[in-house]
Amino acid sequence: MDLFSRSWTALLTTVADLPDEDFAQASGCSGWLVRDLVCHLVIDAQDVLITLATPTDAEPTVDAVTYWHVGSELPSGEDPLDALTVRLAAAYEDPGLLRFHLDDVGSAAGRAALLADPATRVSTQDQVLTVADYLSAYVLEWTLHHLDLTAHLPDAARPPAEGLAHSRATLEKIAGADFPASFTDQDALLIGTGRRAPTSVERAELGGLAQRLPFVLG
Repeated sequence: MDLFSRSWTALLTTVADLPDEDFAQASGCSGWLVRDLVCHLVIDAQDVLITLATPTDAEPTVDAVTYWHVGSELPSGEDPLDALTVRLAAAYEDPGLLRFHLDDVGSAAGRAALLADPATRVSTQDQVLTVADYLSAYVLEWTLHHLDLTAHLPDAARPPAEGLAHSRATLEKIAGADFPASFTDQDALLIGTGRRAPTSVERAELGGLAQRLPFVLG
Protein backbone atom coordinates (compact mmCIF):
# COMPACT_ATOMS: atom_id res chain seq x y z
CA MET A 1 0.00 0.00 0.00
CA ASP A 2 2.81 2.40 0.92
CA LEU A 3 4.73 1.57 -2.26
CA PHE A 4 1.63 2.26 -4.33
CA SER A 5 1.36 5.71 -2.75
CA ARG A 6 5.04 6.50 -3.21
CA SER A 7 5.04 5.39 -6.86
CA TRP A 8 1.84 7.29 -7.66
CA THR A 9 2.94 10.43 -5.83
CA ALA A 10 6.26 10.39 -7.69
CA LEU A 11 4.46 10.10 -11.02
CA LEU A 12 1.98 12.87 -10.21
CA THR A 13 4.80 15.12 -9.02
CA THR A 14 6.78 14.51 -12.21
CA VAL A 15 3.78 15.46 -14.36
CA ALA A 16 3.11 18.55 -12.23
CA ASP A 17 6.70 19.72 -12.73
CA LEU A 18 6.71 19.34 -16.53
CA PRO A 19 6.85 22.60 -18.48
CA ASP A 20 4.06 23.08 -21.01
CA GLU A 21 6.32 22.43 -23.99
CA ASP A 22 7.13 18.90 -22.75
CA PHE A 23 3.50 17.84 -23.26
CA ALA A 24 4.12 17.96 -27.03
CA GLN A 25 7.17 15.67 -26.81
CA ALA A 26 7.06 11.99 -27.71
CA SER A 27 6.45 9.52 -24.90
CA GLY A 28 7.66 5.94 -24.61
CA CYS A 29 4.23 4.70 -25.74
CA SER A 30 4.01 4.06 -29.47
CA GLY A 31 2.01 6.78 -31.21
CA TRP A 32 1.48 8.83 -28.06
CA LEU A 33 2.79 12.22 -27.06
CA VAL A 34 3.36 13.04 -23.40
CA ARG A 35 -0.04 14.75 -23.29
CA ASP A 36 -1.70 11.54 -24.52
CA LEU A 37 -0.01 9.51 -21.81
CA VAL A 38 -1.05 12.03 -19.15
CA CYS A 39 -4.63 11.77 -20.39
CA HIS A 40 -4.34 7.99 -20.06
CA LEU A 41 -3.19 8.47 -16.46
CA VAL A 42 -6.39 10.42 -15.76
CA ILE A 43 -8.34 7.41 -17.02
CA ASP A 44 -6.17 5.07 -14.92
CA ALA A 45 -6.88 7.17 -11.83
CA GLN A 46 -10.60 6.95 -12.55
CA ASP A 47 -10.26 3.17 -12.85
CA VAL A 48 -8.59 3.01 -9.43
CA LEU A 49 -11.43 5.01 -7.89
CA ILE A 50 -14.06 2.84 -9.56
CA THR A 51 -12.39 -0.41 -8.54
CA LEU A 52 -11.88 0.62 -4.92
CA ALA A 53 -15.58 1.52 -4.82
CA THR A 54 -16.59 -1.89 -6.18
CA PRO A 55 -16.26 -4.34 -3.26
CA THR A 56 -17.40 -7.94 -3.61
CA ASP A 57 -17.84 -11.02 -1.44
CA ALA A 58 -16.68 -13.31 -4.25
CA GLU A 59 -13.51 -15.34 -3.89
CA PRO A 60 -10.36 -13.89 -5.53
CA THR A 61 -9.71 -15.14 -9.02
CA VAL A 62 -6.33 -13.44 -9.52
CA ASP A 63 -3.49 -11.89 -7.52
CA ALA A 64 -0.97 -9.12 -8.23
CA VAL A 65 0.86 -11.32 -10.76
CA THR A 66 -1.95 -13.24 -12.49
CA TYR A 67 -3.97 -9.99 -12.75
CA TRP A 68 -1.99 -9.17 -15.89
CA HIS A 69 -2.93 -10.32 -19.39
CA VAL A 70 0.31 -11.09 -21.20
CA GLY A 71 0.68 -10.75 -24.96
CA SER A 72 3.57 -10.58 -27.40
CA GLU A 73 2.38 -7.91 -29.85
CA LEU A 74 3.48 -4.38 -29.05
CA PRO A 75 0.71 -1.74 -29.26
CA SER A 76 0.68 0.26 -32.47
CA GLY A 77 -1.29 3.19 -31.12
CA GLU A 78 -4.09 2.46 -33.59
CA ASP A 79 -6.37 0.60 -31.18
CA PRO A 80 -9.76 2.42 -30.96
CA LEU A 81 -9.30 3.15 -27.24
CA ASP A 82 -5.77 4.42 -27.84
CA ALA A 83 -7.06 6.65 -30.63
CA LEU A 84 -9.82 7.96 -28.35
CA THR A 85 -7.22 8.86 -25.73
CA VAL A 86 -5.33 10.92 -28.31
CA ARG A 87 -8.49 12.82 -29.23
CA LEU A 88 -9.36 13.45 -25.59
CA ALA A 89 -5.87 14.73 -24.86
CA ALA A 90 -5.99 17.11 -27.83
CA ALA A 91 -9.33 18.50 -26.61
CA TYR A 92 -7.66 19.87 -23.48
CA GLU A 93 -5.55 22.24 -25.64
CA ASP A 94 -4.00 23.94 -22.59
CA PRO A 95 -1.54 21.57 -20.81
CA GLY A 96 -2.43 23.33 -17.57
CA LEU A 97 -5.98 21.98 -17.77
CA LEU A 98 -4.75 18.44 -18.28
CA ARG A 99 -2.23 18.85 -15.47
CA PHE A 100 -4.99 20.13 -13.17
CA HIS A 101 -7.38 17.29 -14.04
CA LEU A 102 -4.73 14.65 -13.31
CA ASP A 103 -3.85 16.27 -10.01
CA ASP A 104 -7.54 16.48 -9.04
CA VAL A 105 -8.54 12.91 -9.93
CA GLY A 106 -5.12 11.48 -9.12
CA SER A 107 -5.07 12.93 -5.62
CA ALA A 108 -8.51 11.45 -4.98
CA ALA A 109 -7.30 8.03 -6.16
CA GLY A 110 -4.29 8.29 -3.87
CA ARG A 111 -6.47 9.14 -0.87
CA ALA A 112 -8.87 6.31 -1.66
CA ALA A 113 -5.97 3.86 -1.75
CA LEU A 114 -4.71 5.02 1.64
CA LEU A 115 -8.19 4.60 3.17
CA ALA A 116 -8.91 1.19 1.64
CA ASP A 117 -8.78 -2.02 3.69
CA PRO A 118 -6.03 -4.20 2.15
CA ALA A 119 -8.05 -7.35 2.78
CA THR A 120 -11.21 -6.13 1.03
CA ARG A 121 -11.98 -7.91 -2.23
CA VAL A 122 -12.76 -5.77 -5.26
CA SER A 123 -13.93 -6.47 -8.77
CA THR A 124 -12.44 -5.13 -11.99
CA GLN A 125 -12.47 -6.35 -15.60
CA ASP A 126 -14.47 -9.44 -14.56
CA GLN A 127 -11.74 -10.36 -12.07
CA VAL A 128 -11.73 -10.42 -8.28
CA LEU A 129 -8.69 -9.69 -6.12
CA THR A 130 -7.83 -8.12 -2.79
CA VAL A 131 -7.15 -4.41 -2.53
CA ALA A 132 -3.57 -5.23 -1.51
CA ASP A 133 -3.00 -7.26 -4.69
CA TYR A 134 -4.73 -4.67 -6.85
CA LEU A 135 -2.59 -1.82 -5.56
CA SER A 136 0.53 -3.98 -5.78
CA ALA A 137 -0.23 -4.65 -9.45
CA TYR A 138 -0.59 -0.92 -10.02
CA VAL A 139 2.93 -0.25 -8.75
CA LEU A 140 4.06 -1.95 -11.97
CA GLU A 141 1.58 0.15 -13.98
CA TRP A 142 2.78 3.42 -12.45
CA THR A 143 6.44 2.52 -12.81
CA LEU A 144 6.19 1.53 -16.47
CA HIS A 145 4.22 4.66 -17.30
CA HIS A 146 6.70 6.80 -15.37
CA LEU A 147 9.40 5.35 -17.62
CA ASP A 148 7.18 6.05 -20.65
CA LEU A 149 6.58 9.62 -19.51
CA THR A 150 10.27 10.43 -19.15
CA ALA A 151 11.59 8.36 -22.08
CA HIS A 152 12.53 11.49 -24.06
CA LEU A 153 12.69 13.97 -21.19
CA PRO A 154 16.20 13.66 -19.73
CA ASP A 155 15.63 16.36 -17.10
CA ALA A 156 12.44 14.83 -15.66
CA ALA A 157 12.53 12.83 -12.42
CA ARG A 158 12.69 9.05 -12.78
CA PRO A 159 10.60 6.46 -10.86
CA PRO A 160 11.57 5.67 -7.25
CA ALA A 161 14.21 2.95 -6.91
CA GLU A 162 11.96 0.82 -4.71
CA GLY A 163 9.19 0.98 -7.34
CA LEU A 164 11.62 -0.15 -10.02
CA ALA A 165 12.83 -3.06 -7.88
CA HIS A 166 9.28 -4.15 -7.02
CA SER A 167 8.21 -3.92 -10.66
CA ARG A 168 11.18 -5.95 -11.85
CA ALA A 169 10.37 -8.65 -9.30
CA THR A 170 6.74 -8.69 -10.47
CA LEU A 171 7.76 -8.93 -14.13
CA GLU A 172 10.10 -11.80 -13.32
CA LYS A 173 7.23 -13.65 -11.65
CA ILE A 174 5.06 -13.01 -14.70
CA ALA A 175 7.86 -14.29 -16.95
CA GLY A 176 8.66 -17.22 -14.68
CA ALA A 177 12.34 -16.35 -15.07
CA ASP A 178 14.91 -13.89 -13.75
CA PHE A 179 16.57 -11.26 -15.88
CA PRO A 180 20.39 -11.22 -15.78
CA ALA A 181 21.84 -9.76 -12.59
CA SER A 182 23.89 -7.38 -14.74
CA PHE A 183 20.68 -5.67 -15.91
CA THR A 184 19.57 -2.64 -13.95
CA ASP A 185 15.95 -2.73 -12.80
CA GLN A 186 15.10 -0.08 -15.37
CA ASP A 187 16.73 -1.98 -18.23
CA ALA A 188 15.05 -5.23 -17.19
CA LEU A 189 11.67 -3.49 -17.37
CA LEU A 190 12.34 -1.68 -20.65
CA ILE A 191 13.73 -4.75 -22.41
CA GLY A 192 11.30 -7.19 -20.78
CA THR A 193 8.22 -5.26 -21.89
CA GLY A 194 9.55 -4.39 -25.34
CA ARG A 195 10.11 -0.73 -24.65
CA ARG A 196 13.61 -1.06 -26.04
CA ALA A 197 15.46 -3.77 -27.91
CA PRO A 198 18.34 -5.54 -26.16
CA THR A 199 21.85 -5.00 -27.46
CA SER A 200 23.71 -8.00 -28.85
CA VAL A 201 25.54 -8.34 -25.53
CA GLU A 202 22.30 -8.15 -23.55
CA ARG A 203 20.63 -10.68 -25.86
CA ALA A 204 23.48 -13.11 -25.26
CA GLU A 205 23.09 -12.66 -21.50
CA LEU A 206 19.35 -13.27 -21.75
CA GLY A 207 19.92 -16.69 -23.31
CA GLY A 208 16.68 -18.54 -24.00
CA LEU A 209 14.63 -15.81 -22.36
CA ALA A 210 15.40 -13.56 -25.34
CA GLN A 211 13.19 -15.75 -27.55
CA ARG A 212 10.19 -15.10 -25.29
CA LEU A 213 10.40 -11.33 -25.37
CA PRO A 214 8.53 -9.04 -25.16
CA PHE A 215 6.05 -9.53 -22.34
CA VAL A 216 3.36 -7.05 -23.32
CA LEU A 217 1.17 -6.36 -20.30
CA GLY A 218 -2.47 -5.33 -20.45
